[in-house]
Amino acid sequence: MKSIVSPCISICKTDPVSGFCYGCARTNEEKKIWKEFSTSEDWKRNNIETIKKRMSGWQLTTFNESYENKIKEGISLFKKSNNSESKN
Repeated sequence: MKSIVSPCISICKTDPVSGFCYGCARTNEEKKIWKEFSTSEDWKRNNIETIKKRMSGWQLTTFNESYENKIKEGISLFKKSNNSESKN
């Protein structure tokens, strides 16, 4: 079974009011849990569903597009875009 890819899409800024990341809608605590070796795939799967419920409109659309690209290509659209710009 393939391991679950981190939902980080390289837009790492935390909203000071909600405490959620603008890019992936995780809390700082959730980000820490993702990095722990002992974190289960079930927890990660459930967390992705939780963070998607926190998003709506353009944020959810942008997240889904970038996360799907990250799963397929190994890099988020935003990181890919930034890498392309820096090479020019």
